[in-house]
Amino acid sequence: MGWRSVMISRPAKLRREHFSLAIEQEQTAFVPFEDIAVIVLNHREINLTHPVLSACAEYGIGLYSTGDNHQPSGIFLPFLAHSRTTRMMRRQLDVARPLAKQAWANIVRRKIENQAACLQFSKRKGVDRMESYARRVRSGDVENLEGQAAAHYFVQLFGQGFHRAEERWANAALDYGYAVLRGAIARGLVAHGLHPTVGLFHDSEQNAFNLADDLIEPFRPLVDLHVFRHPAMVEGDLSPTDKAELVALLNVDVGMPQGRMSVLSAIEYAVESLARLFEEDESTLELPVLIGLEPHRLEC
Repeated sequence: MGWRSVMISRPAKLRREHFSLAIEQEQTAFVPFEDIAVIVLNHREINLTHPVLSACAEYGIGLYSTGDNHQPSGIFLPFLAHSRTTRMMRRQLDVARPLAKQAWANIVRRKIENQAACLQFSKRKGVDRMESYARRVRSGDVENLEGQAAAHYFVQLFGQGFHRAEERWANAALDYGYAVLRGAIARGLVAHGLHPTVGLFHDSEQNAFNLADDLIEPFRPLVDLHVFRHPAMVEGDLSPTDKAELVALLNVDVGMPQGRMSVLSAIEYAVESLARLFEEDESTLELPVLIGLEPHRLEC
């Protein structure tokens, strides 16, 4: 499984050379495809060859493009990379509603628990109230405790008067970090034969990533914590360093039932548990626990 996040923010030509991605700039750098999890194309003057796209599909690499606002606007995913894609699609469509509602409750509960942890790590008030919201989540979250918790949480974290709809650096950074996580989760879903369009809770006909938007929820507070700890020196657009740091969150450690691991690895385990839900009617999902922002250390 790939572990590197490659972000390209200057003019470059990308080509395939044997088993590596060649990045031609002033000098040429080579990165083995098997090491790469995601590639982010963050400049208008980047050219790539068809063999690079084929390699991304072959190795299960998520290839992000960014728009004029430099926010991720699209992702290239492998096509039918799993041998049981049709079967899994039927299982997703036929999932029992009580099972889906219980799974959604587990996702919401862990999200709110991680938001409470984010407030605690940030030394902000409101932790007890967030923990109370988490304890009260029931099947399907019929009381919309997720929404109630979010309204309390963002004001506690970023201050009175903060609104997610405002055009400000913090919101741009949150959106960028969430988009990177969303693409990494979509990549994992496709690799395990799941269709990102068919969600447990999210079901918009205009959303191609409903299932990714379900599973991303407990991962979001990781981005929130990073943005709180790394405020902009000057309000405005995200800098290349800001974006690189947000992409690097894929290699920060979280807690999982199997132990401490990177976000990329945690996504794999979470997606595997989701696949078991559809295959075996098992509602227990393996979801991340926020434990800080320490980068994952590779053991040699």
